[in-house]
Amino acid sequence: MTDPSDTDPRPEPLAPEEGPPDGEGPADRAAPDALAALQAELAEVKDKALRAMADAENTRRRAEREKAEAQKFAITRFARDLLSVADNFRRALAALPEAERAGASEGVKTLFVGVEMIERELAAVLERHGVRSVDPKGEKFDPNLHQAVSEVPGNGAPAGTVVDVFQTGYVIEDRLLRPAMVTVSRGVGSTAGPSGAGEGPQPGSTIDTKA
Repeated sequence: MTDPSDTDPRPEPLAPEEGPPDGEGPADRAAPDALAALQAELAEVKDKALRAMADAENTRRRAEREKAEAQKFAITRFARDLLSVADNFRRALAALPEAERAGASEGVKTLFVGVEMIERELAAVLERHGVRSVDPKGEKFDPNLHQAVSEVPGNGAPAGTVVDVFQTGYVIEDRLLRPAMVTVSRGVGSTAGPSGAGEGPQPGSTIDTKA
């Protein structure tokens, strides 16, 4: 017969399962990685937003600049067509020298004064719209504004000096509309071309051809 004291009815305690040290679980390990990924994504989105804002600002400025230039040079073609009218008025005035004008009839004198007034008014209207004449007689030859048609002795003028202007040039704002047709002094004992004529842009090369 078995002694009841030899059998213990209580179950043996189970050994505790081994887990991560210091109470660290999978969720705890994933948290830093997720935070780093979110920070990187946020930085990328911020960078894209800044680039988009910069592109939009550049587009706005470019549009404003193009609009301003379009307004400034809108009359380029019309102004160029009017240059021949201004030339004809100038030729008409030059056809009656001052010596002959003194002995002309009152009708001719009145006509001359009328033509002179119209020529001045046309020049004033062109200037109000940014169109200015270029009459460089006695100035240094500038290939950006002048076109040399010939060289002359110059009667003592330094080499490269504009001696005569055959056709007045014009600019619209800061852009060349038509180069002045000029003769240039060769200088004393020199056979070289106009000073600066072989340097930089060719004469008349900056004429506005965009409009």
